[in-house]
Amino acid sequence: MVLFRIWRVQSILYTMVPASLYLGFSASIIWVAEGTYLTSTARSHAHDLNLEEGNVIGNFNGEFWGMFAGHQFVGNLMSLVLLKDGTGGTTSGSGTTLLYIVFLCSMTLGTILMCFLQKRDAKGEEILPDSSVSFYTSMVSLSKSVIAPLFDLRMLLIIPLIAYSGLQQAFVWAEYTKYIAEPALGESGVGGAMAVYGAFDAICSLAIGRLTSGLKSMTLIVCAGAFIQLIVLLWLLLRYSVTSGVLGILCPLLMAAALGIGDGIFNTQLNALLGMLFKHDMEGAFAQLKVWQCVSIAVVFFVSPYVSLHAVLVVMLVAVCISVVGFLFLTLMVEKAFSFAD
Repeated sequence: MVLFRIWRVQSILYTMVPASLYLGFSASIIWVAEGTYLTSTARSHAHDLNLEEGNVIGNFNGEFWGMFAGHQFVGNLMSLVLLKDGTGGTTSGSGTTLLYIVFLCSMTLGTILMCFLQKRDAKGEEILPDSSVSFYTSMVSLSKSVIAPLFDLRMLLIIPLIAYSGLQQAFVWAEYTKYIAEPALGESGVGGAMAVYGAFDAICSLAIGRLTSGLKSMTLIVCAGAFIQLIVLLWLLLRYSVTSGVLGILCPLLMAAALGIGDGIFNTQLNALLGMLFKHDMEGAFAQLKVWQCVSIAVVFFVSPYVSLHAVLVVMLVAVCISVVGFLFLTLMVEKAFSFAD
C-alpha cells in the first residue's frame, strides 16, 4: 500500500508538472496572438468604416472579454449543479466526462474558426507571409520585439497595473474562494459565488467597452475599478467576519460581484490601452501583459499556503495604490498625444 501511494504521487508529479508547463507555454502564445489580432482587426474595421479608432478598440475588447468572462458564469453554474449534493460527483464519472466533452467541443470549434482568420494591417489589407525571411531572423526579431517595451517608460508605468490585475485574479481564485466563499456558503456554494463573479465580469466588460474612447476615459474607468476593489479589500481587512443568515450569504456574493466588475474593467482597459499606445510593437506589448500577469498569479499560488489572508490583503492594498499612481502619471505624461480621443 505504501509503495502504491508513493508510485501514485510520483506518477502525478511526472504527468501534471509537464502538462502544466505545456499548457502554460501554449496559453502564452494564444493570448499574445489574441491581443495582437483583436487590436489589428479593430483598426482595420475602424479604417474601413471611417470610425474613431479608440472607440472601436474599446468595443472589440469589451465584446471579446464579455464573451470570455461568460465561461466563468456557465462553468461555475455547472460546478454548482455537480456539487449541490456535496459529493462532487465522486460516485460517478458522468460529471467529469461532461466537462471534458464541453472542453473538447469548445477547443475544436475554436480551432476550426481560427483557420478562417486572416491577419490584416491597419488599412484593412491582408498581410501575406514572407517566405524569404529565415527562422533565425524571425526569432531574433521576435526576441527584440518582446524585450523592447521594457525600455519604454510608458510600459514601465503600466507594469504595476498589469501585475495588480494578475494579483486580483489569483486572489479571487485562491483566497476569496478559500477564506470567504467556502466558510460562508459551503463547498457547493463556491460555484454559485463564482458564477456571480463571472456574470458581473461579463456584463461589466460589455458595458465598459462601449464607454472606452481614449486615454481620458480609460483613466476614469480604471480609477473607478480600482476604487471598487479597494473598498472590498478594506472591508475584508477591517470589518468582515463570517456570519449566518441572509447577510452571511449576501456579503460574499456582493464581494464577488464587485471583484468581477473590477476584473472586467482591468481586462478591457489594459488590452485597449496597450493596443493604442504600442501600435508598432503590439506583439511585444501583449507579451509583457501576459508575462507580468502570469508572474503575479504564480506568486500568489506559491506563497498562499505560507501566508495569512491579512498579509495578502495588505499586499493587495499596496499594489493597487502603486498601480493607480503609476497609471495616473502615465496619463499626465501622454495626455497631449491622445487629446483627439475626447
